[in-house]
Amino acid sequence: MKTRPSLAMRLGLLIRKPSTIHRHLFRSILIPTLLGIGALSASPPSRAQQLFIGDTAPSANTVQEFNGSSGAYRGVFVPSGAAGLSGPMGMIYTNGELVVVNQNVNTPYNGEIFRFDGKTGTFIGKLVSSSDVNAPFAPRGIVRGGPDNAFYVADIGSDCTSQGNIKVYNDAGAFLGNLERSKFTGGFFPRGLVFGPDGMLYVSVFACPTALNRDLLTGYVLRFNASTKAFVDVFASNQTVPDLHRPEGLVFDKDGNLWITSFQATSGDSDKILKLNGKTGALLDKLVLSTPPAPRAYAQAILFGPGDRLYIPISGGDPTTAGQLRRCNIKTMACDIVSPAGTPLQAPYYLIFKNSDPATLGYGGND
Repeated sequence: MKTRPSLAMRLGLLIRKPSTIHRHLFRSILIPTLLGIGALSASPPSRAQQLFIGDTAPSANTVQEFNGSSGAYRGVFVPSGAAGLSGPMGMIYTNGELVVVNQNVNTPYNGEIFRFDGKTGTFIGKLVSSSDVNAPFAPRGIVRGGPDNAFYVADIGSDCTSQGNIKVYNDAGAFLGNLERSKFTGGFFPRGLVFGPDGMLYVSVFACPTALNRDLLTGYVLRFNASTKAFVDVFASNQTVPDLHRPEGLVFDKDGNLWITSFQATSGDSDKILKLNGKTGALLDKLVLSTPPAPRAYAQAILFGPGDRLYIPISGGDPTTAGQLRRCNIKTMACDIVSPAGTPLQAPYYLIFKNSDPATLGYGGND
């Protein structure tokens, strides 16, 4: 069984291998123990604006449903542990189904990809099973697009001697191969991914993630050609954008700028969302989530929703901030809290709207 992480190891870091037993023990550090996401309130929801948020808490392992526009909480969409759900991570809505990455935390199994009915939340089947030879070990983000409308999954990898991959599967779950990362010489431990306006796949990556030798500074955004599976270039890094630390969630706005999460580098640093120029990768602005000595508030995943607002589920260990759902105006950087810290969710992580595009994650792609 993978053991629960210590507090010092919950910030999106990971360890894995050298033995099969150890690699599964270590994967449990990929899910932080957080506090709850508050119940949203307001008027009856619009189905087209359904918002799904995964609850990764060990006592939950659910997908909750909200109205993304009004903020009304609709209840549990995928019930606790459905089909063995343990660690829901990346999600997309495609072909009338909610597709959810299952990291299989606190189990001896590899990760997998589940399919749920998009109207009822009923389990349909596994796109990729943990028993498959090419199942991802510790999957995080997922998108669907490219020339073959394939599923792309970020498998975060292992310890410093065994890196991750971007795995590609067809609509039947057959493995199509990994993206070619050999020409990238840095540590490759991918977390989030999204298709950009140029048609390339953008991948957030951090470096050596072991507990004793973790790199708190390094972060990359890499580009891949989905048609050839080839690595293209380093779009941004902590060398070009000093605040880019251990990034995960990333999404483009309607002006083509890239927004990406960034964690504090030191105890005196702030947790923030960075706005990068979508063509050059240069830093344009910052949306600060927390600054010491105030309680930490950080986000793993972000998403644009109605009104071009940026939706940010807040993680962290402080009961005054953990579990908030913030909705931010990206022009003014002003945010309102549509869900306070508390119930019904305990550990919000990834999120998706019913009509988010499964490739770009942009709001309005599907209905």
